[in-house]
Parts: sequence; structure tokens; C-alpha cells
Amino acid sequence: MRVKLTTRYLPLTRDLEDYVQRRLDFAVGSRYDQVRRISVTLSDVNGPRGGVDKRCQIIVKISGQPDLVVEDTQADLTVAIDRAASRVSRTLARRISRIRYRPSRARITPLLEQAAQERYARAVGE
Repeated sequence: MRVKLTTRYLPLTRDLEDYVQRRLDFAVGSRYDQVRRISVTLSDVNGPRGGVDKRCQIIVKISGQPDLVVEDTQADLTVAIDRAASRVSRTLARRISRIRYRPSRARITPLLEQAAQERYARAVGE
């Protein structure tokens, strides 16, 4: 899994890079094999004018699925990163479980036909 980290109007320090990588490693966890790439954009909403709004946007590219986009804005950048990473974790787990456990139509159709035939046979009295 590759993590691409970009910043806008914020200094990119090694500590910040390590923090984002550590949080995403924890958030994505054992679901690395379904994730192709993660893009993280950290920005100061007000830019050089100052202010207290810091935004963390995380885009997760999943194999065979639409992109997962999570965004959070907080006064503290680490809080925004934490909240966005936890939302990525929950949403990614939910989406992957839907992919894994969605029954295939090819497997269901013969079972439904067999059940319908059995019900018909019972109703007719065979």
C-alpha cells in the first residue's frame, strides 16, 4: 500500500509524516490487500490569513470499487487526522464486508428455483 501525503499552506515535517503513516497503518490494518493507494491532503482552510481550521482529506483507492473519500476539519490537525482515519477504518471495513459477503446471483438462482419447486410440489400435494 502506498501513501501519498501532500500539504497546502502547512509545513510538512518528518514527525507529521510519521504520525499520518502510523494512524493509517492502524486504521487500515489487515485490509491492506484490498487497498491499492491512499492519498492524504492536509491543508489550512484559511491559508496564510491564519485561523484555526485544519482539514484532513483521505482518498482510498480500493480494487474494483469506487474511491472512498473522507474529510474532516478541526482546529487541531492531529484531531482531524485521527477522526478521518477512524472514519476510513469503519467505512473500509463495512465496504469490504459487503463485497465479500454479497451472494452471487449465479449461486442464488438455482437455490431459489429448487425452493420454488419444493413449495409447488407441497402445495399440489405430490
